[in-house]
Amino acid sequence: MRALVAVEAGEPADVLRLESRPVPTPGAGQALIRVKATPVHASDLHVLRGRYGFSPEFPAVGGKMECVGRIAALGPETEGLKLGERVVVAAVPAVPGPPMAGTWQEYLVANTRRLLSVPDHLSDSSACQLAVNPLTALLLVTGELDVQPGEWLLQTAAGSTVGRLVIQLSRHLGIRTMNVVRRRGAVEEIKALGGDEVICTEDEDLVQRVTEAAGPAGVRKAIDCVAGPVGAQVSQALAPGGELVIYGALSTHRQTDPAALTIPLQARSVIYQAKTVRGFWLNRWFGTASPEDALHALAQVRGLVADEVLSIPQGRPFPLERFAEAVALAEAPAHGTKPLFVFEDGQDEGGGPEPVDVARV
Repeated sequence: MRALVAVEAGEPADVLRLESRPVPTPGAGQALIRVKATPVHASDLHVLRGRYGFSPEFPAVGGKMECVGRIAALGPETEGLKLGERVVVAAVPAVPGPPMAGTWQEYLVANTRRLLSVPDHLSDSSACQLAVNPLTALLLVTGELDVQPGEWLLQTAAGSTVGRLVIQLSRHLGIRTMNVVRRRGAVEEIKALGGDEVICTEDEDLVQRVTEAAGPAGVRKAIDCVAGPVGAQVSQALAPGGELVIYGALSTHRQTDPAALTIPLQARSVIYQAKTVRGFWLNRWFGTASPEDALHALAQVRGLVADEVLSIPQGRPFPLERFAEAVALAEAPAHGTKPLFVFEDGQDEGGGPEPVDVARV
């Protein structure tokens, strides 16, 4: 089979190689998945650079997040699934937990507890992006912060993939969103998506605008994926007792010095107003959630996407051979399209099982 392998840590375009590897064999409780589509996330690239929260043992197959495919073989004593079944693989490595197979290859072995069946009407493009960004949005809003209908939720990077999903989910749940963007040109777009308030840091004071928009009660719950001074301003803007959950650090996207990855919080605001600032990382959530809870959350996301409550933008397909273009697109400014590695054999957009020539192991 073909696999996209990083020979060492470094810039992805420099260290990735297209290799031929043996098709793996599933063990007990495992399935062999014929991969159909898998996204290229910016976090995948940071893993290869050695700048993420975990580092694989190199050489390593890229793609440490998610994919969609069909079950080509089942390991011994593996029940509850069938050959040809179309599934999403939540390949996010649990921290702490065992390593997971990379998704940038034609076949991979996965624990059946990380597989979620998906309906045929759901495109490969949508299905292969279920297990990271939509799940993150759901967990932040309903789990980490338990935002209730009618409450305000303040978020940065509202135009990001997760930010847009948070707006869609909040509208569905009756939550009011206050959305921070960097560019004036993004304001109308976020309003059209359903954002109740939009704050543009290009020409507006974040703290002042939050105070004006929220009124005397203020905002008590916020999520941030920018960090740096913007994250600090979000904390300052919260009402006493407010909670801020930080799940990313876009302001330090190209920063290589860990000491520079900071959030300059105002101590007086945090101490005297008893505010809480904490982090969220999907890998660590998978490390603490039970397999049953993880599959339940994934099933919730599947339902929200299938019912069109959450809309996942169509990805741009690339064959493995064009990995340099896919990697560049994944980090291009305001690209708006997720690059996907796709494998053309068989059916890519649902419509029933493809022929399977690999028997139960």
